[in-house]
Amino acid sequence: MILSIIFDIWLLSKLIAILLPIIAIIDILRRDLLGINRLIWILLVVFIPFVGSIIYFYDRFTYKAKF
Repeated sequence: MILSIIFDIWLLSKLIAILLPIIAIIDILRRDLLGINRLIWILLVVFIPFVGSIIYFYDRFTYKAKF
């Protein structure tokens, strides 16, 4: 029972770690950004996938909240 719960948590974390960067890259490509900003965000998400995605989404939502 405990092993099953641990496996489910592990599987969910792997799924999030794979999907979050993919969603971030799609969002970066669809968003209206200047060329260099888009390149910097894509490089950040590609080279540091999980942390870069979290930073991107945090920055995106805080930027929206300002305007």
